[in-house]
Amino acid sequence: MNVMTAQEIRKKYLEFFEARGHKVIPRASLVPLNDPTTLFTGSGMQPLVPYLLGQPHPQGKRLVNSQTCFRAEDMDEVGDNRHTTFFEMLGNWSLGDYFKAEQLPWFFEFLTDVVELDPTKLYITCFIGDENNGIHKDIEASEIWQKLFNAKNAEAKTADIGNAENGYVRGMKPGERIFYYDATKNWWSREGEPSRMREGEPGGPDSEVFYDFGTLHDEKYGKNCHPNCACGRFLEIGNSVFMAYKKTTRGFEKLSSPNVDFGGGLERITAASMGNPDIFQINLIEPIIEGLEKLSGKDYPQHQNSMRVIADHLRAAAFLAVDRITPSNKEQGYVLRRLLRRGIRHAFELGIEQDLCKQVVPIVTDLYAPDFPEVKRRKTQITEAFNKEEKIFRQTLRAGVREFGKLYQAKTFFKRKNFGETIDNSTTALTGDLIFKLYDTYGFPVELALEEAYRIGWELADGWREQFDSLMEQQREMSQTAGAGVFRGGLADHSEQVVKYHTATHLMYTALKQVLGPNVVQRGSNITSERIRFDFSYPEKVTSEQIKQIENLVNQKIAQDLPVSWKEEDTSKALRTASGAFGDKYGEKVKVYIIGRPTSPFSREICGGPHVEHTGQIGESGNGSTGSPLRKFHIIKEEASSAGVRRIKAVLE
Repeated sequence: MNVMTAQEIRKKYLEFFEARGHKVIPRASLVPLNDPTTLFTGSGMQPLVPYLLGQPHPQGKRLVNSQTCFRAEDMDEVGDNRHTTFFEMLGNWSLGDYFKAEQLPWFFEFLTDVVELDPTKLYITCFIGDENNGIHKDIEASEIWQKLFNAKNAEAKTADIGNAENGYVRGMKPGERIFYYDATKNWWSREGEPSRMREGEPGGPDSEVFYDFGTLHDEKYGKNCHPNCACGRFLEIGNSVFMAYKKTTRGFEKLSSPNVDFGGGLERITAASMGNPDIFQINLIEPIIEGLEKLSGKDYPQHQNSMRVIADHLRAAAFLAVDRITPSNKEQGYVLRRLLRRGIRHAFELGIEQDLCKQVVPIVTDLYAPDFPEVKRRKTQITEAFNKEEKIFRQTLRAGVREFGKLYQAKTFFKRKNFGETIDNSTTALTGDLIFKLYDTYGFPVELALEEAYRIGWELADGWREQFDSLMEQQREMSQTAGAGVFRGGLADHSEQVVKYHTATHLMYTALKQVLGPNVVQRGSNITSERIRFDFSYPEKVTSEQIKQIENLVNQKIAQDLPVSWKEEDTSKALRTASGAFGDKYGEKVKVYIIGRPTSPFSREICGGPHVEHTGQIGESGNGSTGSPLRKFHIIKEEASSAGVRRIKAVLE
């Protein structure tokens, strides 16, 4: 078996599908643009949802890319051999073009002929059906897989390399290669299982490919092992979603133009190529581990948990910073700060008490710079920013050590947080909520708290672990909320109010440039059915007079009832005349939305939509009544978001 690097697999994948008529599109930012339903891009298909739902894509019906992804909800899972918060998702899409008969053989060919994975180690899952909702078992996908494996068996026999021992001549009897699961495992929609889907929502079955590392089964996960078992023997490396149905008042109906949405983990396919279930040993991560070994003087096998956390978190943090996130106490910035602080805490446990970011972040950026030019451009700024954050936090961490001593020495009364009663510290054991306070406020590692308590003879209270875990669970739920989505009713559901706010944001962006100057650049937006939130680069506070000018200009354009239209343009041409948030991440063609007459527009902005048809609709009341006064655009708040970035919140009222 040929062992390939992650870079080679990424390159071969893009070339493979490009040769089959796919257009290579660039990765999207880890911070979704015009999608307030989530803080981060957590899957390869997320930036393409509008096109999977029917909008035409400027690059056509066949697309391929490698999308960087971040999942904050997995942060506390990092430490085993497979979980990471940051990963690359290889993706190919058919927007109403090819379907199962093409997708499944192509992926199988890529895995077995290009990556040269042993087909005897590949296992398949398919959808078992949902007869209550009239959705049949996916026999079609299963039959395609059977033919593919049987053909590979015949190929092996012809080449005289197959024998009973290596498994090539094993038949395709039920249960040997293909396993059926219900909608909790093998169904995709934005809202989960078919029973949870709203009318009008699309969804469909999926077929997943797993790699068998052959490790021993752990019966604590069940008596029998199977592809979806959590024991670690099997690793999912690819998932083909066949978006074929739409929920209606009559039940589920087949879509006239079904889509294919494929996602495969680059790191996982690379681990399979190596035959090593430890993702942290692939060539995109192992150099980071080696750097930590050198810096700490400790070996990876004896300190896997901490080294895995640091390697993952610094990779994720670096790419968040590439996409213009800075450490802060709000939203994406809070998650970035938490990544860095968790990494620094684990470095502390390895004995690395300074220069973690200075020494390790350049290793991360050097691994990605050849394939992602934006990483190379931002390398110096990222390292400097993280080094500054580390110095500040290490002071905080040391303060935690001092605070620990003070709490023990104090002979005063204090109130236990979240538990209510007042107790005497002089006669009390170390409690779980106090350990959490040290952890959460000062970043003081639990292990250090226990060591310090043992060293000075401070006994642990009964139930301290349960108290600590309860508070940690509350914090974990907050992180999961950040990863899964905090603003519902956003652009993803294309509600009427959000579409109005979205178009009003275009008007406001142009007004900002006209009032504050052309150097204003969008740094993020969050649009819900309740309000607009818009971040932009500007070095100083916007005055009340300027705010009034911006409001007047937007309301003037709403009252003028300007037409809203769009057209596809070459990216190089569009960027000369249209606003765009991240110009280096567009493909060859883009959608440009125009407000006003095309020959003399008020606004030209690169955007995926959707928008109202004319600006007068923005001010119409929600009941659609005619003759009512137009609602006014009003800026309700202007504040600093981060260094050099201002934030505006606005409503229609």
